Amino acid sequence: MKALTWQGKRHVSVEDVRDPVLAEPTDAIIKVTSAAICGSDLHLYELLGPFLDAGDVLGHETMGEVVEVGSDVTRLQVGDRVVIPFPISCGHCFMCQRGLTTQCETTQVREHGSGARLYGYTKLYGQVPGGQAEYLRVHLADANAVKVGRELPDERYLFLSDILPTAWQAVQYANVPEGGTVAVLGLGPVGQLASRIARLQGFEVLAVDPVQERRDMAERHDIEVYDLSDTLPGDLRERTYWRGPDSVIDAVGMEAHGNPMITLAQQAVTILPDALSRPAMEKAGLDRTAALYAAIDSVRRGGTVSLSGVYAGEADILPMKTLFDKQVSIRMGQCNVHAWIDELLPLAEDPADPLGLGDLVTHEVPLADAPAMYETFQKKQDGCVKVVLKP
Repeated sequence: MKALTWQGKRHVSVEDVRDPVLAEPTDAIIKVTSAAICGSDLHLYELLGPFLDAGDVLGHETMGEVVEVGSDVTRLQVGDRVVIPFPISCGHCFMCQRGLTTQCETTQVREHGSGARLYGYTKLYGQVPGGQAEYLRVHLADANAVKVGRELPDERYLFLSDILPTAWQAVQYANVPEGGTVAVLGLGPVGQLASRIARLQGFEVLAVDPVQERRDMAERHDIEVYDLSDTLPGDLRERTYWRGPDSVIDAVGMEAHGNPMITLAQQAVTILPDALSRPAMEKAGLDRTAALYAAIDSVRRGGTVSLSGVYAGEADILPMKTLFDKQVSIRMGQCNVHAWIDELLPLAEDPADPLGLGDLVTHEVPLADAPAMYETFQKKQDGCVKVVLKP
């Protein structure tokens, strides 16, 4: 089959790879009808090469049609249309029973001290082949395939695989009080959806991004937007009676604008031999924390910072005096996709499209064009917000 593979830093290519097979009786195989490029994929494109091997198949936002099922699969049949959550969970362990499916004790990658295995996401998370491909092997299929209807286009369902529940969890974790204000830092796909979800739930939303096209998209959904500037925390405090927003969602993560010295350190680590770069990143890695610092600075005293942007540093410096003095709460983590599906599926299928899922995809291209779209997405060119690949 054709699949998008990692070949090196800023180098991905579509190659012929072996078709997936039913390796376990609990597996299923799907023919992929749509796959998306996620902002998290850009971390693989740029920074996390030491944990990848040339030829690894990327992608963790996938849906398609079931074409084969293992002998122990009972919930799926050939022909079912399904969305695949990016974490692989068993559905019955201690963690899964508590809704923490990204911490699944059956699929945890204990070798690296990591949580549940993820599709298309490095040795740290199991090095499982991803879904930017013509076919995908679905592990523990009964617990990890969401059956959906046939009437609506893929783009109304595809985002259930990751960014829609990630945005939903970000708002839940933000603990915005009734009638409160939440600031959203970053208007990539997760930030766009988090802003819309917060508005749908009746909160006042102040969203920040340096890219005009992304701010324009948010404004179409009645979101109040701000450009990124050195005065941002003060601007947000002034807008909120000099207190700051009740909650701030960081939808940017470890590759935020700013922190030039840390940017240099990150780049230096990525060019080391793997034997040196892996331990350096695991033990002494640093993130660009400009967005996190802005969130901590902006949020009101006693407020909550919710992190949905990915962070991977083990040596990051936090402003502990400020956090303690302001009594700031922080919630974060990989999204427990499975826990939110029952709440989100009706919203995805609502004829009124209350979250504007029909207004998120800016680029829909064949799988063959994926390498060019990785570059476009990373550089925020051509108004790129969300890319969907059609194998």
